[in-house]
Amino acid sequence: MDLTNTATMVNVIAGIAVALGVVGVVIPVIPGLLLGWAGVLFWAIFGDASGALKWLVLVFATLVAVLGAVVKYLVPGKKLKAAGVPNTALLAGGVLGLIGFFVVPVVGLILGFVLGVWLVERARVGAAEAWPSTKRALAAAGLAMLIEFTAALGVAVVWVFGLLAT
Repeated sequence: MDLTNTATMVNVIAGIAVALGVVGVVIPVIPGLLLGWAGVLFWAIFGDASGALKWLVLVFATLVAVLGAVVKYLVPGKKLKAAGVPNTALLAGGVLGLIGFFVVPVVGLILGFVLGVWLVERARVGAAEAWPSTKRALAAAGLAMLIEFTAALGVAVVWVFGLLAT
């Protein structure tokens, strides 16, 4: 691999961005799906792939990313609404998760989210029902992460096929 070749460097940089996008879905600090899509955009703009193919790859990657982003919010939100978990519980979980991220690195985000949802649910439905409601919120958050991870993998697969086709 000749790293002095501009086309090779564009492919390497795009590949790193796409890979970080997939990993970034699991790491809270990295905007995973957006970063993966940006890698494909970078490749389409600066790569040496044939004109129509690179734009077709970008269109498919964009469709996968947008669909993943929309479904990521719709499906878990519908499940939470059906379970009766209010948005205030999720907001409290998000705020305490953000605080927890800085207080306890790595696991603080998850601990803060759980604590925030549990506290609001304890005040709303009582101690007996707070934990089951918190588990439903955690399941919805996990589902959202799984949907985004699948979309990021989809963007990566589209890009790899585009790369191999050139």
